[in-house]
Amino acid sequence: MTTLTPVLNYISGEWRGSAAALHAEVTNPATAELLAQTPISPAAEVDEAVIAAAGAFPAWRRTPPTERVGYLFRLRGLLEEHHEELARTITTECGKTLEEARAEMRRAIENVEVACGIPILMQGYNSEDIAAGIDETMIRQPLGVCAVIAPFNFPGMIPFWFLPYAIACGNTCVVKPSERTPLTMQKIIGLAARTGLPAGVLNLVNGARETVEAILDHPAVQAVSMVGSTPVARAIYGRAAAAGKRVQCQGGAKNLVVVMPDADMETTTRVLADSAFGSAGQRCLAASLVVTVGEARQPLTEAICQAAVRRVVGCGLEQGVEMGPVISPQSKARIARLIGVALDEGARLLVDGRGAVIPGYERGAFIRPTVLENVPAGGAIFKTEIFGPVLGMMHVNTLDQAIGLVNSSEYGNMACLFTASGIAARKFRHAAVAGNIGINIGVAAPMAFFPFSGWKASFFGDLHGQGMDAVEFFTQKKVVVERWPKEWTRKF
Repeated sequence: MTTLTPVLNYISGEWRGSAAALHAEVTNPATAELLAQTPISPAAEVDEAVIAAAGAFPAWRRTPPTERVGYLFRLRGLLEEHHEELARTITTECGKTLEEARAEMRRAIENVEVACGIPILMQGYNSEDIAAGIDETMIRQPLGVCAVIAPFNFPGMIPFWFLPYAIACGNTCVVKPSERTPLTMQKIIGLAARTGLPAGVLNLVNGARETVEAILDHPAVQAVSMVGSTPVARAIYGRAAAAGKRVQCQGGAKNLVVVMPDADMETTTRVLADSAFGSAGQRCLAASLVVTVGEARQPLTEAICQAAVRRVVGCGLEQGVEMGPVISPQSKARIARLIGVALDEGARLLVDGRGAVIPGYERGAFIRPTVLENVPAGGAIFKTEIFGPVLGMMHVNTLDQAIGLVNSSEYGNMACLFTASGIAARKFRHAAVAGNIGINIGVAAPMAFFPFSGWKASFFGDLHGQGMDAVEFFTQKKVVVERWPKEWTRKF
């Protein structure tokens, strides 16, 4: 029998077992092996974590920022030291390739590095003599207890869009990882504990919907950061905002990529295939629909179909594998059903990835890259985030028509253009209604010192994760207006 990995909560500097009556199974998507069981922590355990965070907040906010980032510097060193171990854990519980998992943790570390600049990033500003003898100053102060609700597809990276900034700014934090992929954060929180962080500054509570609802309803939680599907993001934003909390919710996407006839087809094909099929399509910046303009249609269609067929699919831990499984058999079945919906709507199947069987991994949740053409504008597949390795193709005659398709989508996470024309690129970046724009880039993922933007139904809130947006989100501005009349100062 395989020994299951224990999934514990981390509250007030201690690892604790949960009294949960319900558990969610954590399985290796490539092998279907049961790895662990995630406790669905009840509201009482959420309350314990929030109380611990609230109790630690007064002393932590008074800790100088130069001292606070000292813990982050130590955490960065530990993340580097355990980089390979963490990447293997991500691959084991999430399914992506080891190369993709390594890149994910590199992005996490970059966010820690940016947050280490908080002594400068958190600075306010002042003006002397705004009126006779009166000075005015703006200072930033932390909010209190902040919560992070993370998704399954980037268990190591996405929490770091938020938590290093939250604690660097003087807040305390409660993290709720996905119940599907809790093991990566178990190890990361264990490394954070080794930095000597004071008890209660960083807490971990495992669970699912019931646990999230307890976080959203807790009166001591001041801010909520979340990444997930659009329906869940919309619901969390509404519930938390109604309770008076600050909220940032990154939702789903249906990213359109436009290819002009003058694009370098070899490079475009390679980059587009990595975008559409990397991480098995399970990322909010995956290329979902490619729009060919004019004469780009035939060469790109032929090339991307060849790339889809050639892509090596298998267990992400094996060398040479370019794409792993999707997260679960249920997800695999949902993706296959949506391919059927596309065919019912009139799309044509060019490459069919359904029914994939990988020798030695027959129980895995594998679906090979799939390519559809003639996806109808406005249909269900045009609107639905498949979250799998499925690329739809559409064709128009002009760049203006392509931009019209981009802007007609209810989502606005990313839009990309492949071209050799600076004029076309400038027009696209100006007119495309999306928060992350790529020019000859297939995954327009911002660096950690830029905000991870998102518009329309891809984001609910005002301030995004990463960079200065994160600093703004995790602090509140206090304006101080001072006057010291001469007759008062003479007393001293």
